[in-house]
Amino acid sequence: MSDILDSLSSGLTVLAAAAANRNFFDEAKAFIEEGGPFMWVNVGSLSVALAIIIERIVRLLFTYNLNAPPFMEQITKLVLTGNVDRAVKLCSAAPSAALARVVRAGLTRDNRGELEVAKALEESIMEVTPSIQRRIGALWSLANIATLLGLIGTIIGLISAFRSLGAVSADKRSEVLSKGISEAMNNTAFGLSIAVTCIVAHLMLTGRAKGMIEEVELNSLKLENLLARKNAGETNPMDFEQKAS
Repeated sequence: MSDILDSLSSGLTVLAAAAANRNFFDEAKAFIEEGGPFMWVNVGSLSVALAIIIERIVRLLFTYNLNAPPFMEQITKLVLTGNVDRAVKLCSAAPSAALARVVRAGLTRDNRGELEVAKALEESIMEVTPSIQRRIGALWSLANIATLLGLIGTIIGLISAFRSLGAVSADKRSEVLSKGISEAMNNTAFGLSIAVTCIVAHLMLTGRAKGMIEEVELNSLKLENLLARKNAGETNPMDFEQKAS
């Protein structure tokens, strides 16, 4: 038993020394190859996770995002000066932005009364919320799946290693055992790495989506009050700002 452990330790030392002379891509290739065929299942789960993360980042930071303070400042000035049509056109300039879509829905119902404006804003918020939150929850499930896939790869590697021990000579058993343990540990490390990546991305994207939804809801309430005060005859922007503060 001690001979096997000594051989395994020597093998790991040699692998560590060789790894120091390889670049990142060589390391990644060797890591996947040492993990055995099941490692490609983990690569598949990583690809799915990265696709979701990148798509959500693009959507939340660019497609749905809008700089709310200057946008709402322009909307306020246009509405209080009676230029509701121009305010609607301003919203139409950013058709994919969540806040612009909600504000536009409220502005287009301005001539139908406060109740219709409130209904339009609520309906629009309910429409944009699912698109903001879409696929973020899947990252948590992928984290659990990646952990289990890594565990399956680990078990498969250990089974393969111990099964092969009886079919080789005594002088090659340490090599076979070292290869099997390497396959098992690589799957474990890869699966856990994917899981951690999914969890971190889930936390960040959830926070971003929650903040965006809260921003939309807050500004929709401001718009509702804005239109109500405009219809009540408060058309001076300075008066509106003083009452809002």
